[in-house]
Amino acid sequence: MTLKNTTERWGGVSQSLHWLIALLILGMGTVGLVMGELPRTPKYFWVYTLHKSLGVTVLALMLLRLGWRAYAGAPAPLPGPRWQRWAANATHALIYVLAFAIPLSGWLYDSASGLRPFKFFGLFNMPKLVAPDDALKALTHELHEWGFWALIALVLVHAGAALWHHLFRRDDTLARMLPRGWLKNTA
Repeated sequence: MTLKNTTERWGGVSQSLHWLIALLILGMGTVGLVMGELPRTPKYFWVYTLHKSLGVTVLALMLLRLGWRAYAGAPAPLPGPRWQRWAANATHALIYVLAFAIPLSGWLYDSASGLRPFKFFGLFNMPKLVAPDDALKALTHELHEWGFWALIALVLVHAGAALWHHLFRRDDTLARMLPRGWLKNTA
C-alpha cells in the first residue's frame, strides 16, 4: 500500500486519518450523549476531560488531514452524473467544516464557561480562547450540540452513498478508502 494518494485510490495516510477521525468522533459523540447524566464524582470530571482532550485531538488530526490532502491530492472522480459529483463534494466539504467547527465550538464553550483550564490528557493546561462570557457560552454550546447532529446526518448520507455505490453501482467508491483486498467489488 502506498502512503500517498494516487489517481485511482486514497493512500494509507489518508485512509488511516479518515478512519481514525471517524472512530474518535463516534466515540466522543457516544460519550457526549451520556456524560451529562453521570453522577458528579471524580470519574465525571475525568470523562469530561477525556472528551475535551479527544476533541482537541480531532481538531489537530483534521488540520493534519487537510494539510495531507493539499500535499497528496485526491483520487480522480469516478465516472458518473455531474449531480452526484456535486453532491459528494458538497457533503465532503460540509463534513470537513463540521469536523473543525464542532471541536472549536467545544473549546470556545469551555473557554467562555469560566471554568479552570482543562489538562490535555492530564499533561498540560489548554489555553482559554476567550474570557468568560455567558452569551458566548450559550451560543457555542448550541453550535456544538446542533453541529454534532448535523454531522451525524451528513455521515449517514456519506456512508449510505458509499454503500449504494458498492452494492448497486458496483464501483470502487468504497473500496478506494479501504486497504487493497479488504473489499472485493461484486461486479
